[in-house]
Amino acid sequence: MDTATETMDGEQVYDWSAGLEETDDSHLYFSPDQGNVVFASAIDGWGFTIDHFAQLYSQKVGIRSTVLLKTLWGDYYLNSKAKKIMKGAQSKGKKPLFVQLILDNMWSLYDAVMKREKEKIDKIVSSLGLKIAARESRHSDPKVHVNAICNQWLPISQAVLSMVCKKLPSPLDISVERVEKLLCGSSRLFDSLPPETQQLKEAFLQCCSEENAPIIVFVSKMFAVDAKALPKNKQRPLTQEEIALRREIARQRHAEKMAITPLQEPAPSGSERQVPVSSENTKGDTQTVSIERENVLHKSDKEAAENKSYFIAFARVFSGVVRRGQRIFVLGPKYDPVEALPKLPSDCPITADISGIPHMACCTLENLYLLMGRELEDLEEVHAGNVLGISGLEDFVLKSATLSTSPACPPFIPLNFEATPIVRVAVEPAHPSEMPQLVKGMKLLNQADPCVEVLIQETGEHVLITAGEVHLQRCLDDLRERFAKIEVSASAPIIPFRETIIRPPKVDMVNEEIGKQQKVAVIHQVKEEQSKLPEGVQIDPDGLVTLTTSNKLATLSVRAMPLPEEVTQLLEKNTDLIRTLEQINLAFSEGGNAMQVKETTIERIQEFKSQLEQHLQGRRWRGVVDQIWSFGPRRYGPNILVNCIEGYERPSIWQCLDKVSREGKYHSFDNSIVSGFQLVTLAGPMCEEPLMGVCFIVERLDINKSVVLERQESEEKIVKSEEDLHAAAKSIDNSSSEAAEANDNLQHSQESTKAQEKSSKRKGDFLFTDCYGPFSGQLIATMKEACRYAFQVKPQRLMAAMYTCEIMATAEVLGRVYGVLSKREGRVLLEEMKEGTDMFIIKAVLPVAESFGFADEIRKRTSGLASPQLVFSHWEVIPSDPFWVPTTEEEYLHFGEKADSENQARKYMNSVRKRKGLYVEEKIVEHAEKQRTLSKNK
Repeated sequence: MDTATETMDGEQVYDWSAGLEETDDSHLYFSPDQGNVVFASAIDGWGFTIDHFAQLYSQKVGIRSTVLLKTLWGDYYLNSKAKKIMKGAQSKGKKPLFVQLILDNMWSLYDAVMKREKEKIDKIVSSLGLKIAARESRHSDPKVHVNAICNQWLPISQAVLSMVCKKLPSPLDISVERVEKLLCGSSRLFDSLPPETQQLKEAFLQCCSEENAPIIVFVSKMFAVDAKALPKNKQRPLTQEEIALRREIARQRHAEKMAITPLQEPAPSGSERQVPVSSENTKGDTQTVSIERENVLHKSDKEAAENKSYFIAFARVFSGVVRRGQRIFVLGPKYDPVEALPKLPSDCPITADISGIPHMACCTLENLYLLMGRELEDLEEVHAGNVLGISGLEDFVLKSATLSTSPACPPFIPLNFEATPIVRVAVEPAHPSEMPQLVKGMKLLNQADPCVEVLIQETGEHVLITAGEVHLQRCLDDLRERFAKIEVSASAPIIPFRETIIRPPKVDMVNEEIGKQQKVAVIHQVKEEQSKLPEGVQIDPDGLVTLTTSNKLATLSVRAMPLPEEVTQLLEKNTDLIRTLEQINLAFSEGGNAMQVKETTIERIQEFKSQLEQHLQGRRWRGVVDQIWSFGPRRYGPNILVNCIEGYERPSIWQCLDKVSREGKYHSFDNSIVSGFQLVTLAGPMCEEPLMGVCFIVERLDINKSVVLERQESEEKIVKSEEDLHAAAKSIDNSSSEAAEANDNLQHSQESTKAQEKSSKRKGDFLFTDCYGPFSGQLIATMKEACRYAFQVKPQRLMAAMYTCEIMATAEVLGRVYGVLSKREGRVLLEEMKEGTDMFIIKAVLPVAESFGFADEIRKRTSGLASPQLVFSHWEVIPSDPFWVPTTEEEYLHFGEKADSENQARKYMNSVRKRKGLYVEEKIVEHAEKQRTLSKNK
């Protein structure tokens, strides 16, 4: 397309051999950064970069490529006579530079092909120097013709490859900070790692491929391939020698068959038909049957081998040269070189015994593959910086691992996926005898899919956790057809919920303000509920719950308060940082050094604390951040336990910032109180679902002095027994003559210590026991019940998991889309029209519990003109109260005394309670009538 055409103004517009598709922009992929733009159509098979465009067009019009890149976007146009790029395209009625140079040329190509303008097509093809086959040019579908021209003209592979080579960083450009981040977690300082581990840093930076360089490979995931896809099972063309050999083998088999089964003579008539068959013929028939049976068995074995799935590890080499058949260490995600190196010899060979090292194994690399899309190519060795596939690791790697020839190499951090597994189902085989096959198939599925989670619940159910409805269906199909190969039945989807509390509402269910007179009914209802409480539970009007242990030796007072929404989101966002904080506090309690923590981690914790202080402001939250006792559930969840006990001094959770460890008065009772808090936040009182956004404040803890004295005596006995142990050991070293007596003393002291350790397995378990059990267990149960009652005093609400739904639809079907969304409790957030089209983009939120069948329903209602995309977004409070009953006068008038209209939160809560086997308060028979008798009245 080197020809030029003249416009009405007499200006010359140069045709250019690169453009952009206009017919369907859903095929278009590009990055808006100038100089880093790739335009491509995967369907039509063309692609180019803006850099390539600028270089090509600058030669034709004599304009520098840098100028073209700066003026391509905006109100600029090309003056062909002056060979200048000028401003004011819109005011002068000119086409913008991007349309003028790219879009017009691409549109002309598509227009010529779609309208079958043969002369124009031939002119374009000849000017570009392309060779289009007659079969493609005469095809009835014009898209085939467009594809043939674009594949030769602007191949997409060259555009993508050139941009990858230009923009992606080289392995040699890896930064020091990234290396340290890969080699150690966020809770450790790189300088605190062993010297052998720190030496690996240079191998990373150099990306060394020498013989003596340590091999470091990271396996990011495992994926399953069929046996037919392996290079060894692919059919290849036979050579002339192989063809001749096979022909000779076939001739020999035919000759043997003819010798074994001679031609049968025609059977004689009459009595001669009764002549018995000779032994030679019987022998020949038996051999024929045996040969056929062997062929059938060989064929079935071959089919089974072809249907078998093999696992290939997707890996990257960071250092060294990986070779086929090489022995290497497999380091799991929980492997710790700090603990493992002292247990290994100094020069640990790969053949050494490592059976006692946890999360460490040794294997042989069977085959190395070059990943070419769906194709696999055999490799003998792979150098540092490359990506490869490795077979033979399915028995050693579950989802990710680190391979190295050095046991000092730490494991890499596993990859994080954007899709969150949220939907779970219980799976069981159709026939109970096939349970082992299901277990094996679920193990293979867990290994093949990095996003799926597989677990066995306490009830014995095998549960699959997936990202959504489509992902769930795909996993079940893989189980049935690929991994387990049995008929599988799945339960109804198990949707998770969260429990929370809110501030008391200011309006009733009919949006009427609750005045002082209307609050009388509410107070009366609260008094009725308090009268149902068990003995020993006291609830103040302001929500403070006081509870005493069963043996009357300890009293707890707990209050529950809702956390601000910003604090809940902050806690959810920083779960990894809270885990790191817990690890640091554990190291402090065990006598660790605060200087082992990274400075960046300290800065992140300081910033996290300042953000908490910023959001927790006001009279109620004054000084709460410094009094935080623990997070929960599992010590990193979005709930907080606060210590407001007077005179109770204990180590602060922010002690890594203070670098001071303080011992407290009731330090022994910390574990019991925190354990009760963890239990209640893991299973709330509404439907045994985890809590979210709740703050429990412990305001009082009174413990009988006898318990404290008993605890002190037990600790003194343990310390004394340890001193006896050390004394006995010293006596053994000092005098060999008294070895027997010292050995007896040592055994006696060990037995006494074991007996005391059994009664005091962890901090907070006391020797003081009674008919109610150990005191620590009573304190845990009391803390749990106190938190439950404090939670139930406040207005309770359920929180539902929400999807972000993005729908693209035309104006004709907008009403149907809104109808489906409103039917499923969806809420529209944004509606905007896409520029240049008649399509609307609708963004909405939809509960996960209502999302099943949503995509199919919306396609049916809109005749396929709308298609949704669902991604897990957040947790949202359901506004309706699941325990609501009419209390105010307006509510009685509006809803009646029964108020039996459907309550969405109550429906969700009852469904979860039924699934878990909990008590559900509902009417079994309603509006019943007397049964009529069948006998006639006499």
